[in-house]
Amino acid sequence: MDWNSMNFLAVLLGGVLYMMYGGIYYSSLLGKKSRSNAIKDHQSEGPLKYLISVIIAFISSFFVGILVQSIGIGSWIEGLVLGFIIGLLISMVYLKNRLFGLMSQKAFLIAIGDHLIIFTLLGALHGVLN
Repeated sequence: MDWNSMNFLAVLLGGVLYMMYGGIYYSSLLGKKSRSNAIKDHQSEGPLKYLISVIIAFISSFFVGILVQSIGIGSWIEGLVLGFIIGLLISMVYLKNRLFGLMSQKAFLIAIGDHLIIFTLLGALHGVLN
């Protein structure tokens, strides 16, 4: 891993992309008046959840950037495939949790949709900027 060739602009843009996507995704899914009590009851209170979400956005972008550079990905299509694989791995963890009753079906679908899409987008972004 050559830290001097790490594209920190891509990490920054990926973090911003993650936050923008999350804001749109969750406000459209969870911001509706028909929002279920099951989701509201399990949501953290206060602004700390937003700060942690911002940190996670940049850490996720950083790790995708490390993988893209380490593997030698040089196109958005290769990055897209890598990001989709990452999203699938995360989705499999959620599936296991769903099978053991640790989350509702609705929360499961929301979570895997979120991760499949954002990591695919992050992979493509880092792939094109690597």
